[in-house]
Amino acid sequence: MDEFATKFADFLESTSTKVRAMTVDRISRYLKIGALGLVAATLVLIAVIYLFISIIRALAVPLTAPGAFGVVGGLFVIGGALVWWKRTQEPEEN
Repeated sequence: MDEFATKFADFLESTSTKVRAMTVDRISRYLKIGALGLVAATLVLIAVIYLFISIIRALAVPLTAPGAFGVVGGLFVIGGALVWWKRTQEPEEN
């Protein structure tokens, strides 16, 4: 009877290890990647925001604050016009 109990305990342990390896271990890897990606995206967003603030403040020194906003706004308008011009056009249906 002791042999049966030992075999049954080993079977349960190996089964639970296999199930954990197929579910929890895979999910934990994806969760780590997702969390690190979220942290990296947040840091990049903060860096871009600080970059725009520093560009506007650097332009505000030789120009005035409205002039700096005008230059940055003009650059965005030019960039938007270029993107609009390069967009893919859908074929016309006859």
